[in-house]
Amino acid sequence: MPTRLTRTPAFRPKPGEIPDQPGVYRFSDADGRVIYVGKAKSLRSRLNSYFGDPAGLHHRTATMVATARHVDWTVVQTEVEALQLEYSWIKEFDPRFNVKYRDDKSYPWLAVTMSEEYPRVMVGRGAKKKGTRYFGPYSHAWAIRETVDLVLRVFPMRSCRPGVFKNHRQLGRPCLLGYIGKCSAPCVGRVSAEEHREIAEDFCQFIGGHAAPLIKGLERDMRAASAELEFEKAAVLRDDIAALQQAMEKNAIVFRDGTDADVIALAEDPLEVAVQIFHVRQGRVRGERGWVADRVDDGGTDELIENFLLQLYADADEDSGIPREILVPALPSSLESLTQLLTEQRGSAVQIRVPQRGDKRTLMETVARNASEALVRHKTTRAGDLSTRNRALEEIQEALDLPSPPLRIECYDISNLQGTEVVASMVVFEDGLPRKSEYRRFVIRGVDGQNDVAAMHEVITRRFRRLLDERRPGVVDDGSGSTEEGPLLIDPTTGAPRKFAYAPALVVVDGGPPQVAAAAAAMTELGIDDVALCGLAKRLEEVWLPDSDEPVILSRTSEGLYLLQRIRDEAHRFAITHHRNRRSKSMVESLLDDVPGLGEVRRKALISHFGSLKKLRAATVDEIAAVPGFGTKTALAIKVRLDAKPQPEAVNTATGEILT
Repeated sequence: MPTRLTRTPAFRPKPGEIPDQPGVYRFSDADGRVIYVGKAKSLRSRLNSYFGDPAGLHHRTATMVATARHVDWTVVQTEVEALQLEYSWIKEFDPRFNVKYRDDKSYPWLAVTMSEEYPRVMVGRGAKKKGTRYFGPYSHAWAIRETVDLVLRVFPMRSCRPGVFKNHRQLGRPCLLGYIGKCSAPCVGRVSAEEHREIAEDFCQFIGGHAAPLIKGLERDMRAASAELEFEKAAVLRDDIAALQQAMEKNAIVFRDGTDADVIALAEDPLEVAVQIFHVRQGRVRGERGWVADRVDDGGTDELIENFLLQLYADADEDSGIPREILVPALPSSLESLTQLLTEQRGSAVQIRVPQRGDKRTLMETVARNASEALVRHKTTRAGDLSTRNRALEEIQEALDLPSPPLRIECYDISNLQGTEVVASMVVFEDGLPRKSEYRRFVIRGVDGQNDVAAMHEVITRRFRRLLDERRPGVVDDGSGSTEEGPLLIDPTTGAPRKFAYAPALVVVDGGPPQVAAAAAAMTELGIDDVALCGLAKRLEEVWLPDSDEPVILSRTSEGLYLLQRIRDEAHRFAITHHRNRRSKSMVESLLDDVPGLGEVRRKALISHFGSLKKLRAATVDEIAAVPGFGTKTALAIKVRLDAKPQPEAVNTATGEILT
């Protein structure tokens, strides 16, 4: 497998130098550290895609290329080899720009130390050890401990620590569990090492989902004892069967056909992805687990699934197991190669597929809801942790050289649709948390829709002009009975705080130097010189300051950068939502312009009643006629008009997003 290394000053390989074959490549920084590992069916096509226009790359991919100083690659024969080599390199080099799935919490395992002379059962967390058989992971440690407590009365294997075992061996008497029948007491020789190992094997067989043969054997022994008039023995066996059945009921049956499968679902946003997995064995949910990861490129769900499956199963052994069936929300990009790799590792056929209907589809939807909730919990925990928020604000203060942490941050974003319906959003974060009651929307008029710079100048001007207007001097009561001249922060008529009366400590605009310059000019024109300003550019996540030729680069793992990204993304979401609402209403009005007898007042009544063009299109003639002021004749004319003109597809020019 030949390897080529490129060390040119621009480090881009020469034309024709990259082979048009499958292989694995890695980018390294100036210190020689590997920062990204990837694979490709065609190395030439994939690597050339990194050296095009940076504006066309995902912002984190562009950051990776800007950080890298050279690239090398290894040619392989098949995609399976590429998958194996990619995983081994990721494991060896731990590249900072590859997706790394982190447990969203610590999940407990049930472990049986089969490598010891007298195997021990225990509940633990963390990394697996060789020679130990693992079951789970499980949602709650207390739940699995309850199950183990029930099962130990039937399969009384050792559960004590090595120190306790050694101590009672020296004392010559068992512990309490040995006296109450929940341990066979191998420490004092009640059973031999071989007999204790058989008990441990039966325990593992039951926990592993193969309970039916064990229960049938106990039922057979119970009937035999009863036939021989050994009623006390039969009663003990009866209670053992009841205990096993009670333990089995703790795991919900989801498939009646004894399915062995892992059900995987994702929840994504532009910054992070959460993965949830349910382990189904013998038709029962035997465990679940969740991960979260930062998104590092613009790869789709198929690539995220492939990366996850490779990390999850590449080191799977016989005990932890690769199931016969893996259910996923989207097929991985290298389906055949990954299936072949997992099949070889398992030793029998593995099927990766997307469930389309029935119980498996229903369970997939349940797992997807768990993934969505996990992502929300992760973001809430990260944003809600006081120390984390304080650290984020302190990092922003230090990076921007502010006199104090910016406790109130306002962010502005511009959205337009092919030069029309230009809108802007203002979102407010106080103490690192969104303050939605302070969010504001702006409709931009008199500005060319393609000119985001002019639109930014207008919205900043309008916001701070309102600040100056609402801070005009007036008589202020300080609560002591005396009055003095000062800014009117409270509306004297309503008693409510004035909407724009509070100045931010920091203004963030979505964009680079042009948008920052426009905002700075607007603030200078109004004499605002006590409010800090910066811009966050999507392409490389660079922070730009006014009158600065170089951006401020925050660490990719910085909580300050994460907070700025979250504020910027919230401003973008709020702007897009406003834009869609306005577009829907304007389309309704334009489509109904030439409906006979339908004037402006009745068009607005129609919009107000249905709320959106989509809902109006779905309405029947009778439903339209039921709107006050409308009759069957007018409703029929409206329906004919809407059916005659299908809704066009439109694209947001700022994001490339299709708006429907």
